[in-house]
Amino acid sequence: MRGNVIDLAVAVVIGAAFTNVVNSVVKGVINPLVGAFGTKDLDRYSSCLKGPCKTNDAGDVVSGVPIMWGTVLSATLTFLITAAVVYFLMVLPMSRYLARKAARDKQAEVEHAEAEASEVELLREIRDVLVAQRGGSAPAGQTGGGAEPGPAPTER
Repeated sequence: MRGNVIDLAVAVVIGAAFTNVVNSVVKGVINPLVGAFGTKDLDRYSSCLKGPCKTNDAGDVVSGVPIMWGTVLSATLTFLITAAVVYFLMVLPMSRYLARKAARDKQAEVEHAEAEASEVELLREIRDVLVAQRGGSAPAGQTGGGAEPGPAPTER
């Protein structure tokens, strides 16, 4: 997730291989299903914008302006299938994983803050007991900062 070059290279290679799979699915399954209403190849769906479109034996347009909307439809179907698979197999699971991880991290942070607060309270109580044992008095709410003056330690 942090931009690892190896991970990126693997993703590119898998993406290229996956593109071939999606293209095969579109050409082998989707196009014939859509083509059941007309020709079996979406690439042949076209309209002529200007005059009658005539082609030569090689398939090149000799006259007219063809609009190849079947090719655009095929490419759009390929894109939508690829996007759906990437979203449902990669993006959605990763976002769920990151949300769960964030919730765990937040819970751990809350527990750490509670433990820290109880430690601070315990340290204040210890400070107050030590000050009371020395015979001094600590003002209420004192957070400490330096050593308090008191009787000099005795040597044994």
